[in-house]
Amino acid sequence: MHAPRRLFRARPLFRARPRERLLAGAAALVCAAGIIATAGAPVRAANGGWQPKTPPLTTPWTDQVSPSNDHPEYPRPQLTRPRWENLNGVWQFAAGNPGDQPPSGTDLPERILVPFPEESALSGIMRHDDYTWYRRTFTVPDSWGIGGSGCTGAASCPRLLLHFGAVDWRAAVYVNGTLVTTHQGGYDSFTADITGALRRGPDGRASGPQELIVGVYDPVENGALHQPIGKQRAHPGGIFYTSSSGIWQTVWMEPVPAAHIDSLQEIPDLAGHTLDLTASTSGVTTETVVATAYDGNRVVGTARGPADSQLRIPVPNPRLWSPSDPHLYSLDVRLADGPRTVDDVGSYFGMRSVGLATVGGKTRILLNGRYTFMLGTLNQGFWPDGEYTAPTDDALKYDIQQLKALGFNTLREHVKVDADRLYYWADKLGLLVWQDMPAMFPPGQPAAADQAEFGTELHAMVTQHISHPSIVMWVPFNEGWGEYDPARIADEVKAWDPSR
Repeated sequence: MHAPRRLFRARPLFRARPRERLLAGAAALVCAAGIIATAGAPVRAANGGWQPKTPPLTTPWTDQVSPSNDHPEYPRPQLTRPRWENLNGVWQFAAGNPGDQPPSGTDLPERILVPFPEESALSGIMRHDDYTWYRRTFTVPDSWGIGGSGCTGAASCPRLLLHFGAVDWRAAVYVNGTLVTTHQGGYDSFTADITGALRRGPDGRASGPQELIVGVYDPVENGALHQPIGKQRAHPGGIFYTSSSGIWQTVWMEPVPAAHIDSLQEIPDLAGHTLDLTASTSGVTTETVVATAYDGNRVVGTARGPADSQLRIPVPNPRLWSPSDPHLYSLDVRLADGPRTVDDVGSYFGMRSVGLATVGGKTRILLNGRYTFMLGTLNQGFWPDGEYTAPTDDALKYDIQQLKALGFNTLREHVKVDADRLYYWADKLGLLVWQDMPAMFPPGQPAAADQAEFGTELHAMVTQHISHPSIVMWVPFNEGWGEYDPARIADEVKAWDPSR
């Protein structure tokens, strides 16, 4: 938890500005594989006080978007739990100003469909504001046991985690008027433990409506700090596209034990016939990690050891992951206190290697020890109806399927980091991914503060997505945009992830 920060300055709100339109034509349709689109077709009306705008072009999925079909899929496929609740849907919304205080207990005048960025037609707003407020309420299911008589002490009480897939760019999150976290970075996920901020009933159990407010600041290219923005521009044109400010990936919550698993790092080792696994945890005292790998229903290997340290899970005679055979193993990871399971999460992994070798007198990329020609496209990841956010999960899947149908085996995720679901489909369907870091675009040499922010967000990108078998390359800089110390940065990325 971070110290409170005044994001906004109190002043009358809502000075609406016209939204910069997406460029018409193919330049604006920058999804990887030929999107079918219809110019000027209206989006159907929806409920909950939300009214979508008319995008310059629709997609086959535009009219499937509604508050009842709003990215309902589990958003984190490589670390799953059975109990969770999606907080996407219609939120209250307002433009803000520097120094404003959070609008606790105050109805906001507009409605936005989360997780579509403010500038998108599907959000219902379709303009850009540097400062914005989001507000909604939620209730905590009694069955989750957050507080109440079943909780014997702070160290053993279950916790409630609030997750954000991505918010562009600086976010402050309040629950019932309490600042629970701040986060800076438009492309990585973040989490807040909100247990202590919940309203409770007489029995101590979380009870009744809980107020959730998110304040966002996103100056795009116009801030004092030149943060990574990729091809976003507040004033788009040419090869630069409409910005995607605010919440643009799924918001969700889940209950966890006091001792629980936060993340998994999964690195295949083909030479050793093992998977190197590190389970990062919170609240652990005497618990150990027990990990079991499966091929279908068959156990292929098990390992046990301390939390937050590397375990080596045997995977004998591995079936290798490749675009022609995207074979995935499933993984069960438990925190155990003796015979008792404290926490249990599901995941998956692929066994493959990436390397370099001289082939025919030239340095070539090897996949699983063999030279593999990587034929792919740039996926700029903008949608004419949802901007950074695909209208549906089926739309993400369609892009991967069509690339493969057209004969490609590679996708370069171009100066954008996408939702985990895109990498899940690349893992599952078999597409190699070159993952770019979103570029800064400062005039001249990036200042020291710009470089520090870029480095922080670059590290977050690698850390969050390191376990996806589809990702075979990290690209720190695109065409020199915002480039500095390229040799040092390349060495740092290689140190963070020697497997690629």
